[in-house]
Amino acid sequence: MPIHFRNTPANEPFLFDSIGYHWSQTCVLRSKGYPLYHYLQTEKGCGSVKIRGTEYTLNEGEGLLTAPFIPHSYAKNSPEWTTFFATFTGRIENSILSITGYRPVLFVGRDRGKEIQKLVDEIMEKWDLLSTDTYAQSIYCYRMLMNFTDSAFSQALNRDPLYLHYVEPVIREIESHYDTELTVQELSQMVYITPQYLSRLFKRFLGCSVYEYLTTCRINRARELLITQPHLKVQQIARQSGYSDVSHFIAMFRKATGITPLEFRKIN
Repeated sequence: MPIHFRNTPANEPFLFDSIGYHWSQTCVLRSKGYPLYHYLQTEKGCGSVKIRGTEYTLNEGEGLLTAPFIPHSYAKNSPEWTTFFATFTGRIENSILSITGYRPVLFVGRDRGKEIQKLVDEIMEKWDLLSTDTYAQSIYCYRMLMNFTDSAFSQALNRDPLYLHYVEPVIREIESHYDTELTVQELSQMVYITPQYLSRLFKRFLGCSVYEYLTTCRINRARELLITQPHLKVQQIARQSGYSDVSHFIAMFRKATGITPLEFRKIN
């Protein structure tokens, strides 16, 4: 059951924070989710993943990518459930949001799963090299992430007038100005609808509220800065992540990750 963890700073665009295969999967309960994008795929047997009241069955060759901080649990449906997994970090990990079509949960079918399995086997065989050659590892990581794009899903969104008129402009505003004091009220006024209706549209298309999406962008940016800018103080990171009140920033960071910003920096 080989498992490898990142042992270098996350200075490349994308890196594996951890990766492993041939894992005898046990039951897992993550009440606060996982702090990074996390992919799990069945090698043998069958298991289920519960996320926000929805249960996903993972048969052989099927997988699930989960966004950071989304509560979930695993349980095996067969006597033995063997899986492989990968978690993703890097300087531009925030871009995984757009790579995945802004979906908090992404199911991968068998055809795509076979391609990912081949890639993981190759990565694990070459890990002695990739653990030191972070540039090469970053390329492999990007290749895996590209398997999570879904042009059909993106095309469907781009044809939906509600998404185009109300959700997409707000996403662009959040991703461009998350470091300012944005509010759901201001964002809804920008597209001339109520905050409640805007959040309902976000739930429909992205599976989260506007506030949850904004918070995720800010916390992801804070995590990135904590790792890549070790000279910055927590107060500076708070401001650059959109929080004028440091105490509020620390509270939100702890709520999302389970630890304080300084503890996160020390771990990473």
